[in-house]
Amino acid sequence: MIGFYNYSVILTYLGLISSVLGITQIIDGHESAAFLCLVISGICDLFDGKIARSMKDRSDHEKVFGIQIDSLCDLVCFGVFPAVIGYHYETVYPLRLLSSVMIVLCAVIRLGYFNVMEEERQRSTAENRKEYEGMPVTSVAMILPLIYMGRFNIPSHIFPYVFQGFMLLISLLFILRIKVNKPTNKGLLVMFTIMMVILLGYLKKIHVI
Repeated sequence: MIGFYNYSVILTYLGLISSVLGITQIIDGHESAAFLCLVISGICDLFDGKIARSMKDRSDHEKVFGIQIDSLCDLVCFGVFPAVIGYHYETVYPLRLLSSVMIVLCAVIRLGYFNVMEEERQRSTAENRKEYEGMPVTSVAMILPLIYMGRFNIPSHIFPYVFQGFMLLISLLFILRIKVNKPTNKGLLVMFTIMMVILLGYLKKIHVI
């Protein structure tokens, strides 16, 4: 079979599988289960890079494949999946169409740009990246579930507009020339803790625990 199937990409694949399952859940009207899948995809993405870098004997082809497959999966998990969620909420048609198109378009632009710059960076240095340009697409896995959890504080007829408004804002942050520091190990631990709290909240919501 073509492709690479070592442990360096296993979390990337698992995150993609979770997002595809999430898309089926939002189509079936199970919102909480869909957001649960989004959080799981975010947790997978949080550590897939570290696991990939732990494999010291990766070939150049495996390294390039890892970059490409990570971006392709990120586009589905944090671009297409949120777009399906946003379009699911009934608002005026142009708004939900615009927010869905924008988050996919801006995600693919950012990921494509990142790939170009990352390949160039790796040719010139072996140092780990210290900052990102533009907000990482993975951020939606924490921001959107938090917004959904706070929906009870927002009138139900207004919440879809708020949600899609945040989608538009997030889309712009993907492609703005802003510097975002790459999380340290301590920062990753904080993010992981927040996402686990969100995860437990959704598990209770769908009566898994």
